[in-house]
Amino acid sequence: MDSGKKILFVDDEENILSIAHEYFKKKGFQVVTAKNGREAVKILETNRIDCCFTDINMPEMDGLELAEYIHMKDNTIPVVVMTGYPSMENTLKTLKNGVVDFLIKPVSLNQMELCLQRVLRERQLFVENILLKKEVESKGRLEKLNKELLEKVEELHILNKIMSDFTTLSTSINVFRHVTNLALEITHSDETRFYVINEAVQRPFEVAAAFKNQKDGGFEQCENTTGSPLKFESRIGSLRSLEPLVMETVSDEIPLLISENNGARGLSLCIRSLMMVPLKIREKIFGVLTATNYKDSYHFNEKDLYYLSFMTQNAAHAIENLALYENIYENLFATLYAFVKALEARDAYTQRHSNRVTEISLLIGKALGISREELDILNVAGRLHDIGKIGIRDDILLKPGKLTAEEFEKIKEHPVIGAEIVGQLGLWDREQQIIRCHHERWDGKGYPDGLRRDNIPLLSRILFVGDSYDAMASDRAYRKRMPQQTILRVLEQGAESQFDPEIVKIFLRLYKEGKISTSYDDSES
Repeated sequence: MDSGKKILFVDDEENILSIAHEYFKKKGFQVVTAKNGREAVKILETNRIDCCFTDINMPEMDGLELAEYIHMKDNTIPVVVMTGYPSMENTLKTLKNGVVDFLIKPVSLNQMELCLQRVLRERQLFVENILLKKEVESKGRLEKLNKELLEKVEELHILNKIMSDFTTLSTSINVFRHVTNLALEITHSDETRFYVINEAVQRPFEVAAAFKNQKDGGFEQCENTTGSPLKFESRIGSLRSLEPLVMETVSDEIPLLISENNGARGLSLCIRSLMMVPLKIREKIFGVLTATNYKDSYHFNEKDLYYLSFMTQNAAHAIENLALYENIYENLFATLYAFVKALEARDAYTQRHSNRVTEISLLIGKALGISREELDILNVAGRLHDIGKIGIRDDILLKPGKLTAEEFEKIKEHPVIGAEIVGQLGLWDREQQIIRCHHERWDGKGYPDGLRRDNIPLLSRILFVGDSYDAMASDRAYRKRMPQQTILRVLEQGAESQFDPEIVKIFLRLYKEGKISTSYDDSES
């Protein structure tokens, strides 16, 4: 390390400044710190700084403005930007302002130290280039430095794209499809594929693929090494030649690069260049990403392999996060639904009520043309809509006779209780709202909030019709089920008062088409 140099750290987080100050002071550096760009400017006016590390988002004067100020004041001072929220826009802005590196938080001290070593060496070279720029050899050095900086910009762009593009994916299959499309774009491949292969899947099983030339899947007329035409191989034949190498990659657990294929490893000569990278989840091979080229115009190199490896690492993290979220989601839902089952078990008349209400509501939702996401929300809210009854005393909930006004007020609390139970999880905000509002009436006389018409969430209006039908069609603690024709008449008469008329209309159509289950009909129906 080139100790004795003076380093400036700028960040509005005091603990970061304190740790950096202590660490680099022990390394022999002079260290000064500032909480924002304004403080840093004052320091720069009275101190000669050899390198500056700065956060982007800070009060009064942010890191980009500080970098611009330093670049204008003394363009030999290297500036390294640190941020927890990288974006392509910020990357381009920093590069325009003379920033030499871009670190993504959380940044380890070792990473900062390695970065500091490099930028100080580059600064020394930069200063030397300025001093020697009139000499012939300085031109070559400057061109080399410029090329390295341009490569760094391109590398930052690609790495940032890889990192950011995986954050919005919601299913594992989308991750697999995205990784093949992204690999095709970044490595300029003719074809990319993702194979699942692990303890459960003994042979490579393709789950996603992407092709540069969709018409023929990337294949072109093949030639042998002498240049004479080689008989065109089928897609199946070429892909079969990949299988042993996929198995080898799994066995070795390391990436494979065949820059120029000569057929020595049994690989089809149609494939001119090949890469294979294993994808590991929790240190176990889950699958292999492959990239192939069928033309001699481009051969994969070490940088392509690096990008592919970085891509599979991000894909693995995305899959792990999705699996973790899905597992938590399923476990929480199973726990809550167990409460619903326990609640329904208290009253033999209400067995499977939540399931029936959900099935009816989903039929109405599909007929209305709501989105797949809204159907998922309706599915959760429907199954949990009565969970709040777990907070109602048995002597009220199971009372065989008519409820008193006071008892009915207690019953009316169950949508609020249910919404609060679901809301504690922090996962289902919309489901919480649907549960709270599933007894609101079209005319505003419902509960708990007295909402009217379109102020009531659409999914709650759907749920209310399904819930009301099943309540009337089922035996309850205080009465026998009603005849089907009576129920239909009640629903028709309740349109424009209790119920959304459009939803009642759709329900009646579905009923007439025989899509609504009437398995609990009686002889009066």
